[in-house]
This record gives sequence, C-alpha cells and structure tokens, in this order.
Amino acid sequence: MIIEKRKLNILIFLSFVYVFGVFSFLIYIDFSYQSNLEWILLYSLVGASLILNHYKIQLLPVGNFLSLDSSIYLAILFTFGISLTLTVLLINSIIYFFYDRILIWWKHIFNFSIYSIMLFFSFHVFQLLGGSVGFVDPQNTIAYISSLFCYFIVNTLLVSIYFWLLERKNLLEALRGLMKGTIESYATTMLLSIVLSILLQSTPIFGLFLFVIITVLLSFTFRQQFTLYESVKSKANMDHLTGLYNHGYFKEILNEKFDEMKQVTINKPLSLAMLDIDDFKIFNDSNGHMKGDHVLTLFGEILLEKCREKNYVVARYGGEEFVVLMPETKENQANDFIECIRKELNNTYIDGVERLPYGCLSFSAGIIEWNIEMYNPTEFLTHADQAMYYAKEQGKNNTHIHGHEFEPLEITASIEELEQQLKLLLAKDIYTYRHSKRVFKFAVEFGKYLLLSEQDKKILTLGALVHDIGKLEVPRDIINKTGKLTAEEWNAVKQHVTWGKEIIEVDKKNASLVPLVELHHERFDGKGYPYGKKAEEIPKLARILCVIDSFDAMTTERPYQETKSYKDALDELRVCAGTQFDPYYAEAFIDFFNKEYIEPEEDITI
Repeated sequence: MIIEKRKLNILIFLSFVYVFGVFSFLIYIDFSYQSNLEWILLYSLVGASLILNHYKIQLLPVGNFLSLDSSIYLAILFTFGISLTLTVLLINSIIYFFYDRILIWWKHIFNFSIYSIMLFFSFHVFQLLGGSVGFVDPQNTIAYISSLFCYFIVNTLLVSIYFWLLERKNLLEALRGLMKGTIESYATTMLLSIVLSILLQSTPIFGLFLFVIITVLLSFTFRQQFTLYESVKSKANMDHLTGLYNHGYFKEILNEKFDEMKQVTINKPLSLAMLDIDDFKIFNDSNGHMKGDHVLTLFGEILLEKCREKNYVVARYGGEEFVVLMPETKENQANDFIECIRKELNNTYIDGVERLPYGCLSFSAGIIEWNIEMYNPTEFLTHADQAMYYAKEQGKNNTHIHGHEFEPLEITASIEELEQQLKLLLAKDIYTYRHSKRVFKFAVEFGKYLLLSEQDKKILTLGALVHDIGKLEVPRDIINKTGKLTAEEWNAVKQHVTWGKEIIEVDKKNASLVPLVELHHERFDGKGYPYGKKAEEIPKLARILCVIDSFDAMTTERPYQETKSYKDALDELRVCAGTQFDPYYAEAFIDFFNKEYIEPEEDITI
C-alpha cells in the first residue's frame, strides 16, 4: 500500500514536470529561420553543446563532473534569446534519445522538461531585472547572476523532489546532498557563459569553435590531473601487501557509514566483523616472514573475492587483523558469511601449516550488528574486537556474535580443576577441547530449556565439560588420523570412556559425573558402548548428553573434511530418534535449536 502511494506521488510529480516543461517550450519556440547563416549557427551550437556534454570536466569529489552544455544554453539565452536556446535544446534531446538507448524514454522527456523549465524561469528573471538580449552589458551583472541563480535553484529543487519521492529521503537531506560541490560548478558555468556570450557577439562561428577547443583541452587536462590524484590517493588508502584498504581509510569509510546510519529514517542492518589469523606468530617464527607475508596476501585475496560478490568493504586493520563492513546484513547473515570464509581458509593448504595447532590456516572472528544506541564508530569496533577475543578464548578457529555470550550456572563442584584437566587437551587434541567447550555451552542452555532441577543442570553441565577427558590417554597418532581407523585403533578410541571414568573417579567430589563420562556413547537401541545398555537402562542425563554430543560432532568442522549443516544434523537426529537417541530428548533438542539458533524468515507485508 505504501509503495503504491509512493508510485502515485512520483507519477503526479513527473506529470507536472512534463506539462510545465512542454508548456514552457511551446510558448517560446520559433522555427522561422530564414538565412543560411542562421541555420549554420543553429547547427554549430547544437554540435558544440553535444561535444561539451561528451567531454565533461572531471572534478572532485569522485563522480562529480562539470558539463558545460549549460554554459552554451545560457550564452545563447543572453545573446540570441530563449527561442533559439529551446531549439538547440530540442535537437540535442532528440539526438540523445536515439544515441543513449540505455536511458528509459521517460527519463529523456524528464530531462528535456527540466531544462525547459530552468531556461523559462532564468529568462524571465533576466528580463525582470532589466537584462537585455544582445551585447554583454556590465550594467546587467545583477541580471546575469540572478538568472544563473534561478537556473541553479530550479534544477536543484526539481531533482531533489524527485529523489525525495523515489527514495523517501528527508527533503533537506536530498537538497544538501545535491548541493555538495555544485556551487563552484555553477559559478564556473556562469563565468564561461559570459565569456562565450562575448565571443558569440564578435565572431559567432569562430568564437564558438575557439570556446569548444579550449574546453576540450581543459577536459583532457583535468582528466590527467584527476588520474594522477586517484593514483596517489589509492596508494595512500591501500595496504601495500594485501591490496586491501588500510586502517586509516577504513576508519574514514566507517565514520561516513555511521553518519549515514544516524541520519536515515528507516534503519537498515549493518554488521561488522573483525578477524584475526590464529597463531600467526608461530607460523612466522617457524616458516619465516616471507611465507608469513604470503599468508597475509592469500587471506587478503580470499576476503576481497568473497566481499566483492556482496559489495562489502574489507580492510587490513593491522598486523594479522582484518575487518569487514557488511551493509544491509544482519548478524546471523554476517556469521554465515564469515563462517564460509573460515571453512575455505581451513581447506586452503600452504606449506608449513602442519606446525600450527589445527594443522591448517584458521582465524577467530567477532561480529557485531549496529543499533541506534551505539554512540560512535569506536564503540562499534570495540564490541567487534571483544567478540573476536571471546572467540579466541573458546579455542580459536571460531566465530562469535557480540552479545551472545552465555553465563554458566553457579556450581558447587570445582569447575576450575576440571577446566585445568581439560586444557591438557589443548596440546594434544585442540578439536576435542573446542568440541567439549561447545557441548558444555549447549548443555547449559538445553538444561534450562528442559527445566531440569538445579542439581541435574549442574551434573549435566559439568559432565558435558569433561565427557571426553579420557581422550588424554588415546595415542596422538590415532586422535589426529584423518583416514579410516583400523579395528585396533577404533577399540583404542572406544576405551576413552573407560579411561575418562578412571580420571574423574580420582576426585570423589566428581562421582556424580561418572555416568555421563562413561555412558554418553550408549545407544537407545542397545548397540552402543561400552556395555550395550538400552533405553531406560541408560541414565537420563547420559541420554541427553548423547544427543548434544552427537549433534556437535556432526557439525564440527575439520580441515579437508565435509561436515553436515545444522539442518542436515537436525534431520539426522530425527531419523535416528528411537535407535541411537532417546526420541523424547532428540525432538526436544530439535525444538530448542530451532527456537534459539535458527532465525525465522521475516514476514514482510506491504
């Protein structure tokens, strides 16, 4: 409904411009040219305006051009009157209609109508203030300036109204945007129109030829200067190693975007990601700085390729830190995008990555979505940085969204002691360490969702944290093997539940955790290990942990190995409910995950 009303308003405005523009043209147009000189002058003026419209003078800021066809129109207006001016405008418009077929037909008519209205009002203001067509008279200076001012105001106002209706921007903001850098352009147009008027009075054809030649040469000169300026500016704004934007220029872009977000009436999402290559110093020290530079360059190329597809802004923030600014992107969308890049980097082999803890290139990333309460860009960056360090604390090679940190339950057992034991896995099997941390997080949240008793929540949480502690006893070569395990190796892996039980039993305070550590690989149908227990024979909390543990294992990414998506993993839980998993807790986890982690699609009604 809103869109239909906006379209109607635009249609009414365009109709008004069309009618007024055509009316302004018809009441003054006169095609009664009699002498050959008049026809030669007409075609010369048409040719000159076409040439000058093609060879625009490039100005700063980027994208700003000075088209001198307005100088010709005003010079004709001051020297020969409005009839000849409108005739030149008409012929130009017809030529451009056939030449520029990309532009929609109604925009050609719109441009012609706006020019007609601008010239109509400029001519009347010129005459009203005592200006006379013919020789340039210094006494008519006020008339010349006022005419140009009217030309400028009418143009700016009509175009601003159009963009105001089209984009629903604030009218004052639209006016302010169009006036940036245009005052100087119009002043130049005014001076050149007076110069051309003087030339047309003395020697019309030669004066026009001279004016065009000088203007075209100016256009080439300005383009060369602009190219040189852009080259210098590009070098100043770019990081020489990666080819990405550097820290300083990114801050400028962010400040501009922040100001824009503060001004718009309809808030669009904006997300920021800060990425830090994991263990980069280890790689540098082990392989040399040249290979370290190669890693930075490669990572920059991957980021640039992916961000170019989305029109995102990417920069090297410093050292091994990178930032990505993602307009019109929500935090969950940003998380999915960064996760895809992280997985691609994991799968990108470079000689020497074997020395890294993960055996591959990786990074940790923090993501933040802008909200209206944010005070300045520094706060925006700080939150992204905090989220990135939180991701590192969770075991690195990880992405975290700011504000999604979880608070663990108050527990009486010594979680600090268990954490110290778990950290021994960092040196041996970083994947199991990170897996345990994620299962711990899921257990905290899922335990609350199931409304477990406080005691059961504590046991489930601590059991989840240390459920794989027995892998400390599994030989390193078996843990890190990427190929298929032999029967003997698989038996060693299955022993981890027994070894874990023995480690946990050392401290009598942790006796309640033993069933979770020992039995989380039992299956609901009795085909699990180590005892083949089934259904209610397996403790409730161990059945819950089995669901959480399996889901995270299915979605855990390892380099050069395919993993399941969240949707596929949830489907697998549903398929295996009643065989591998307790059907009640499998379905409960699916409901929990869909509500807590999968963002529903927006219902947009117009």
